[in-house]
Amino acid sequence: MSEKKTELKLASRLESVEKAAVEAAKFAEVNDFGEDVKSAVDMAVREAVANAVKHGNKLDETKQVEITFENRGEAFEITVRDFGEGFAVEEVPDPTDPENLLKANGRGILFMRSFMDEVEWFNHAQGGMMVKMLKKR
Repeated sequence: MSEKKTELKLASRLESVEKAAVEAAKFAEVNDFGEDVKSAVDMAVREAVANAVKHGNKLDETKQVEITFENRGEAFEITVRDFGEGFAVEEVPDPTDPENLLKANGRGILFMRSFMDEVEWFNHAQGGMMVKMLKKR
C-alpha cells in the first residue's frame, strides 16, 4: 500500500539527519521507488536536513525542521524547511571554481543539484528557508 504524503517535524539537532534519511527510505520503499531514486533521495535529504539544522536553525533546538515527502506519481518530491534567517542561493560560492576548492561552503547545494532532477530554494512567507527537490523515477 502506498502513501501519497508524509510530514515530519524534527528537532534542530544532528541526529535528525539520520531520522529524516530513515523516513525517506521507508517512504521510497512503500511507494516502490527504485534503487537509483532511493540512493539519490538519501544523499539529498541528508544534505538538506543537515543544512537546515546547522546553517538555517543554527542548532537551536527550540526551532524545528519541517520535512515533507510526497509521491507525485512519476517523481518523489521532498521539501525541507528551516526557521532561520534564510540566504540567497546565488550568493553561495561555487565549490567547483578553482579559487573555492578548499572552502567548505556550497558543497551541499552542489550535491543536491547533482543527485536530484530539480532543486529550488524559497524564502518561506512565515519565515525561514525552504528547499524543494524532485527526483523522477
